[in-house]
Amino acid sequence: MDSGRRGTGERPGRVGVLALQGDVREHVAVLESLGAEVSLVRGPAQLAEVDGLVLPGGESSVIDKLARLFGLREPIIERIGSGLPVFGTCAGLILLADRIIDGLPTQLPFGGMDVDVRRNAFGSQVDSFESMLDVPQLGEPPVHATFIRAPVVERVGEGVRVLARVDDRVVAVEQGVLLGTSFHPEVDGETRFHRRFLEHVAHVSGS
Repeated sequence: MDSGRRGTGERPGRVGVLALQGDVREHVAVLESLGAEVSLVRGPAQLAEVDGLVLPGGESSVIDKLARLFGLREPIIERIGSGLPVFGTCAGLILLADRIIDGLPTQLPFGGMDVDVRRNAFGSQVDSFESMLDVPQLGEPPVHATFIRAPVVERVGEGVRVLARVDDRVVAVEQGVLLGTSFHPEVDGETRFHRRFLEHVAHVSGS
C-alpha cells in the first residue's frame, strides 16, 4: 500500500500530530515514549514528510476551520485517500468520519472512515466520565477510557471493525489503517492504541 508520502530519501516511520488546536502535547509525549520520531504538522510541507498522522482531541469545528485556513484540508484528504495511517481521538474521530450527523452548518470532516458520528453524544463538559472497556484486539487488561464531550459512532460501514463499546454505543473503530476512539487514551497513560497506530505506520512505510 502506498502511504502517499513524498520523498524517499528520509528514514521511514516519522509520524505527525496535527498541531492546529487540541491536546497535541499529550499525543506527542505518548508517541515519543514509544520511540517514535514525531513532527508537529501545521502546513502541507510538514504533512508531506510524515508516514502517519494523529488527529487530536479538541474542537472539531475549530480544527476544520484552521485546516482550511492553513491549506491543509485538501492535502489531508488526499493523503488519507492514498493510504496514510491516521489515528483520531474524540474530535479526531469526528474529522475521520465520512459523515457528521449533527455538525455545524459549515463543518466538514476530512472523511475516509465509513462511519457516521454524532458530536457531544454523551453530553457537555460536566457529563465527562471514565470507564473500563474490554478491547479484545488489545488484550488484557481492560482499557481505562476518559470521555470528555465525547462523540459516538452511530453507523458502521461494512469494512469497519468495532473495537469497543460503552453499553450499546460504539466508541472505538478501525478501518484498514484508520483508527478512531471517542475517548482520550493519551491522557490516561494508555499506550496500546498508539502502539497499534505505529504498527500500521510501520507496515505501510516498510520500516
